[in-house]
Amino acid sequence: MNKKSVLFMPFLQIPSGHHQVADSLMEELKTLSNLDCEKIDILAYGYGKIEKFISYCYLKWIAYLPQLYNFVYQYSVCRSSECIKRYRLYELLFLYFMKRLLAEKRPDLIVCTHALPAYMADILKAKKQLKVPVINVYTDFFIHNFWGIKHIDYHFVATPHMKAVLKKRGIPEERIFITGIPVHFQLRKLPSLPQKNNPPAKVLIAGGNLGVGGLEQLIEEIKDKEHKNIQFYILCGKNQSLYDKLKKMDRRHLLPFSYIQCRKEMNRLYDQMDAVVTKPGGVTVSESLFKRKPIFIYDALPGQEKINQQQLLDLGVAFSLPKGKVCEEILTTLADKERMENYFRSVEQFHSHKACSEPQELIAGILKGAV
Repeated sequence: MNKKSVLFMPFLQIPSGHHQVADSLMEELKTLSNLDCEKIDILAYGYGKIEKFISYCYLKWIAYLPQLYNFVYQYSVCRSSECIKRYRLYELLFLYFMKRLLAEKRPDLIVCTHALPAYMADILKAKKQLKVPVINVYTDFFIHNFWGIKHIDYHFVATPHMKAVLKKRGIPEERIFITGIPVHFQLRKLPSLPQKNNPPAKVLIAGGNLGVGGLEQLIEEIKDKEHKNIQFYILCGKNQSLYDKLKKMDRRHLLPFSYIQCRKEMNRLYDQMDAVVTKPGGVTVSESLFKRKPIFIYDALPGQEKINQQQLLDLGVAFSLPKGKVCEEILTTLADKERMENYFRSVEQFHSHKACSEPQELIAGILKGAV
């Protein structure tokens, strides 16, 4: 009996949530079913080494011209419009390679964790040139206009609001599943109920992996503010320069960690924490929400993270962290019993909407025709 194959399609090679979600689902599917899973970035597939140059330019654009990036992002994919916008330049650049890739791989199912391959798949579905099921797995807390939607078979969304947006666009309810943004199964083991810990409060700082955003400024603010009631654990990811800088500082209240490959180790670290300080990226926030850790947002990259931040604040599952009062704000919030009770109520409300089945179980079911 031939194995069925699942093709996962993120975009770019930078270590983004699109890749993290795809990697997690692939790993779990392999433990569930006898499947061949493969992940391919259509840009690297079609244009080879130019992908690295584009990824480099993309990160530099965000770092040095954030307002321009935010304007272009909002104008191109977030403007409300009565008609469905066509992105003909992208079709010209990628549709040929999408067809070639699918003819070469002949997958039984396609999972898009980025809008661009989803847009291409939707175009091919509309032309009756793609017949296998396609799933959109959204890795943010909103849906922008670039996502291919109408002809996509299934949609895995993070919130009821996203489901409502799709229903308004004419997607039948039975094709939409509120899964949250998928997190790795080794990070899903639920900790015991939050307990009052003795000082110092252990606070995890995430978001330094790409070297963009306000993490450097945050560290500058807290590096000389050693406080007996707070200890910071800083995830540097693959940002070696940040890790080396923190080690050189040698501050007792700042504990840097380089890239943690073992998810069991990451799970243990999460369980020790009293709170998480992060940018509003989909995966880190989702992991923190699942671990029931209070989330403080210290910075948001232009574009999607700005929108994620507002969505999370509206849901009541994150706190804004004002610049200049980081330690004070965290300690005051964690000590406010009423505020924390309201926060955990909002988190449980967020989780209460999720589908009974895990995302990988739904994917396996779709392959078997059971969904």
